[in-house]
Amino acid sequence: MRPLIGIVPLYDTEKQSYWMLPGYMRALESCLAVPVMLPLTQDPNELRYFIRECDGLLFPGGQDVDPALYGEAVRPECGELCPARDGMEAALLDAALRLNKPVLGICRGLQFLNVHTGGTLYQDLDAERPGCAHRMERPYDRPAHTVTIERESPLYDIVGKREYGVNSCHHQGIKTLSPRLRAAAAAEDGLVEAAWMPDKHFVLAVQWHPEFSYQKDPASLHLFEAFVKAAKYL
Repeated sequence: MRPLIGIVPLYDTEKQSYWMLPGYMRALESCLAVPVMLPLTQDPNELRYFIRECDGLLFPGGQDVDPALYGEAVRPECGELCPARDGMEAALLDAALRLNKPVLGICRGLQFLNVHTGGTLYQDLDAERPGCAHRMERPYDRPAHTVTIERESPLYDIVGKREYGVNSCHHQGIKTLSPRLRAAAAAEDGLVEAAWMPDKHFVLAVQWHPEFSYQKDPASLHLFEAFVKAAKYL
């Protein structure tokens, strides 16, 4: 049986439509998983169904996390928010952690995991950490900077080396790491770029975008493989 992976939808506010980058789904398919984009909902019955049927959950990139969730007013540099997605992800993440189901976070997924478990964010790196360059130009399937991976983290087992080149396409980042998380990797400027939850089966999130690089970079593919394996053998 191939594990069923639920992916939180990307939402276009202007068009009022759901959408999905194909890289998320194709990477999972290449690892012999069945990816499904979920509808944007906070309906308790639907959410209970998703968490029961899905073997793992992927929290992808998207709009900025509402600063109110970490006790801050919105700065002018903060991007578009999506309260409906914040609410949906909060319910799904709570259930996944309670049931010890595998979770993979990417970009916003790392940021939401951090905020929801007690951490804070920089609303805009350019404004709050001048000189901290984390937004590269296309194409995104190439390294933009290097991260150093912690040896005791599951990410080290996946990547297999301490220094690793990653792409970079974000304007927010972790300010204070959640007390429930441990850093798995940090950029050259010290920004936490990956984190994991040591008391769970598989809860791992990265700031970069392996869905853009998995076809060229074996470590990016290995990240999806490890997630799917965790979902398959939970």
